[in-house]
Amino acid sequence: MKTMKRKYIILLVLTAFFAACTDKFEDYNIDKKNPAIVTGEALFSNAQKDLVDQISSTNVNLNVWKLFAQYWTETTYTDEANYDIVNRSIPDLTYREYYRGFLRDFQEATRLITESEPASAVGETEKTNKLAIIELLVCYSYQQLVDIFGDIPYSQAMNIDVIDPAYDDAASIYTDLISRINAALTALDDSEGSFGSADLVYGGDVTAWKKFGNSLKLKLGISLADVSEGVAEATVLSAITGGVFESNGDNALFGYQLASPNYNPLYEDLIASGRKDFVAANTIIDIMDDLADPRLAAYFTMVDTSTEAGMEKLAYVGGTYGESSPYSLYSHIADPIQAADFDGIIMTYDEVLFYLAEAAARGWAVGATDEELYNAAITASFEFWGLSSDDADDYLTTPDVAWATAAGDWREKIGTQAWIAFYTRGLEGYTSWRRLDYPVLNIPPAVDNYSEIPLRFTYPVNEQTLNKANWQTASQNIGGDLVSTPLFWDTVQPVR
Repeated sequence: MKTMKRKYIILLVLTAFFAACTDKFEDYNIDKKNPAIVTGEALFSNAQKDLVDQISSTNVNLNVWKLFAQYWTETTYTDEANYDIVNRSIPDLTYREYYRGFLRDFQEATRLITESEPASAVGETEKTNKLAIIELLVCYSYQQLVDIFGDIPYSQAMNIDVIDPAYDDAASIYTDLISRINAALTALDDSEGSFGSADLVYGGDVTAWKKFGNSLKLKLGISLADVSEGVAEATVLSAITGGVFESNGDNALFGYQLASPNYNPLYEDLIASGRKDFVAANTIIDIMDDLADPRLAAYFTMVDTSTEAGMEKLAYVGGTYGESSPYSLYSHIADPIQAADFDGIIMTYDEVLFYLAEAAARGWAVGATDEELYNAAITASFEFWGLSSDDADDYLTTPDVAWATAAGDWREKIGTQAWIAFYTRGLEGYTSWRRLDYPVLNIPPAVDNYSEIPLRFTYPVNEQTLNKANWQTASQNIGGDLVSTPLFWDTVQPVR
């Protein structure tokens, strides 16, 4: 009996001991740097950063748009400036960044926030706002994917049970995105907040997101102008009524920081890496220099072109696009753009104004003339880059810039100035060139004629092997999986 009693006492003591120490033992099993439970808000923040990282990056494995737009050219390895996207499997890596990266995080953030149970009516409104804001960035991401590839997996893309998703028609995706943006805008209630500090773009400001949503709708609408004018005009006018960007204070910017891992990828690629891979392309330098554009100083550095010792002669000089261009001989990217905390750019006021100028030039009633909006867009660009309104006024009186005297029709005037303003936004500059066909780009050595400058990315090689049937169908539907196949909204091909 004494032995049995002693066993019971020992058991009780051990039970009490383990009960008292449970929390401490469990603490040892928690990886505090990699938590098992992540909130929807945290995933949203991460997705925002990953999205802007992809937009901002100039890593040639992930983002070659500053090269395709001929803002920059390469110093040594010139494959990408000659439109080689196969060697580094760039389409595959781009696909991965969008689908497996931030679109997946946006989807999971939506699920977690949807499943949350706010304790008040205010919380419910904030929850609805959060879901609508995520939806706007999802629409923005899909719009970029369409503008890169054409037809893409969409309706089945994020369904984990579908391992071989079908490709949706690009025009139908655009139509659906406009509907989704409209629904998100209807859901947004600016009487309450949303993400607060977890929103790394607008700090949870719902009114700002409304303007962004309408500006995104404007962008989609104007892209349809050459292929479905009625839908395009209605979409643009609806966006204006809803309220688009009204100043540079509305810009959708991501504030990078000075320290890793939160600094701008441009700093990582251009400074921290120690590499000297890029210089200014002669395409943009020559065009801006001919216009005496003062933004050159904000975009690039000058280089000494003197041939006599001790005689300095500074000028902006671009490397011949697509050819090896030694770093020491050509203009570099301006220091502020290479700064660790240079803002990531999602959408800006000048972009919105150029779309409105185009709408006015098409004869749509947007509340101002094409000339007024063109001038306002250029002025907004000057302001964004830290130049004065006087600088902009002087520039706008230059015969080659002024609306009344600049060369060409409205496509050439707006196309050239929008392309200049979109510098650092490679995909937007490249897309503007594809839509409006200006300015005239250079033909790199590996390309035989102007018509061979790419109009899209080919589909990833992985899709050809892992999703072959749907890839074949999509390729047939778009007219061939070729870089020369125009997107559905690109109906006019220039002959140079």
